[in-house]
Amino acid sequence: MNSRPLTPRMRQIPPHKSAVLSVLDVGASKVVCLIARLTPIARSDSLRERTHRCKVLGIGHQRSRGVKAGAIVDLDAAENAIRLAIDAAERMAGVEVDSVVVNMSGGRLSSRLCEAKTALRGRAVGEHEIHRVLEAAAAAGTGGGRAVLHAAPTGFWLDATHGVRDPKGMIGDELGAEMHVASCDAAPARNLMLAVERCHLRVAAMVATPYAAGLSTLVDDEAELGAAVIDFGGGSTTVGVFAGGRLVHVDALAVGGNHVTADVARGLSVSLADAERLKTAYGACIASPSDDRDSIAIHRVGDDTDQSSHLPKSELVRIIRPRVEEILELVRDRLKASGQAAYAGRQLVLTGGACQLAGLLELARAIVSNQARIGRPLGVEGLPESAINPAFAAAVGLMVYPQVAGIEHFEPRRPNRAPRVEDDGYVARVGRWLKESF
Repeated sequence: MNSRPLTPRMRQIPPHKSAVLSVLDVGASKVVCLIARLTPIARSDSLRERTHRCKVLGIGHQRSRGVKAGAIVDLDAAENAIRLAIDAAERMAGVEVDSVVVNMSGGRLSSRLCEAKTALRGRAVGEHEIHRVLEAAAAAGTGGGRAVLHAAPTGFWLDATHGVRDPKGMIGDELGAEMHVASCDAAPARNLMLAVERCHLRVAAMVATPYAAGLSTLVDDEAELGAAVIDFGGGSTTVGVFAGGRLVHVDALAVGGNHVTADVARGLSVSLADAERLKTAYGACIASPSDDRDSIAIHRVGDDTDQSSHLPKSELVRIIRPRVEEILELVRDRLKASGQAAYAGRQLVLTGGACQLAGLLELARAIVSNQARIGRPLGVEGLPESAINPAFAAAVGLMVYPQVAGIEHFEPRRPNRAPRVEDDGYVARVGRWLKESF
């Protein structure tokens, strides 16, 4: 069985080479394009996995259109927003973009642990045997209309010896491997790739949003000992769990900051634009003693007069809190059901634009884990001050991904086949996927 994924894979950037990298964060509320120069650096104590220094050369930021819950719902609108963001970044950097690393928030992100084994019959383990068992494990995680985003081995075993890090050269009768496969629905992945490629760009890699957010906000010790990252986006809330320095679990909820805005609009009978303004300027998840005394001005939908109504701030908090509690409780329950709650208990990191809502951190500590903090992008230069906040965590993480992509499994080239062209187009990839899946 051929387990080649629909989504493209990226080889790790060699530690001694420089590169100019373009990334694209496509969300329900914003589209961000970053262009950065990556230059080799010496190893850092806190960010040991990073091999390159990232310096942002250009940034483009555009209000998102045509995206709902991380999936494309209006191709033309999404394409236009992507074009505008990329054009702004290109002008600022003085660089022409031809390929991008893009994130994926929609398509029902999920994880699966797959196992496979192969007979050795007393022979030494070589590259061929390792590739064979990894291919079998990766193949077990494909199918069912899913597109593989990440496939990374979490461990090997040799006969009765488990926890083997590198079995190469060891002797035994049976080699086994366990692999974490993160995937999403194939159709949303194809449509996101299509929106990008209609801008005459190639998708170099597709990265799960919570993985990218974790790469930019976690220090190495947190990722090694265990941590959970919650990315609060506009249309979805995604979760990534890290342990042993690697991503071990992803999950997603199709509810986010835009749903809080919609609740405010309905509860106060105001427009969505006014609801977003009220949420950003006055919104909070936890009541304070002054809320009943502080009043806010609103202009109700359908009111023909220019006069504003006034109501206490406590009314706004009363509308916002239940929805935020619902999201946090869903995350908590999904982590418990997956057996990953212990990692959230060690360290919980909140990212995404919606996590900046006043009181959300305190509520997360009460509901999910008391070891919680806000995550901001680490180890990047050239970002404007306004972008050094949780809303840009995923975008910065996309620049870190090419430095750690080597831990993932790639299908080895077959010697009896023609070399695969890495930059083929969307139509060719979809054709291969249809041929191989049906």
